[in-house]
Amino acid sequence: MQFSEGRKSYLAHRILEAFEKEGLAKVRNQRLALNEIKRVLELDHQVDEQIDALVRRKIASLSRRVPPGSREWDVLYRQYYEEELRKRRR
Repeated sequence: MQFSEGRKSYLAHRILEAFEKEGLAKVRNQRLALNEIKRVLELDHQVDEQIDALVRRKIASLSRRVPPGSREWDVLYRQYYEEELRKRRR
């Protein structure tokens, strides 16, 4: 599911406010900073979607059928998702 432009803008403004409030960043050009935050949010969302698709394929390829929505499916999903996140952070 994609974020709407309004949602990305809202999140970008809150993130920038938090950075400035905590003294983590001094921003000279707020428009450029907001655009960069939105770009990073979109990239992160794309990675999440890629990992989600990979994990779902991995579960579907198991030799036994694991029903979506079952407790076992949820546990496998979390486990495989976290494994993929760790792989990509190296």
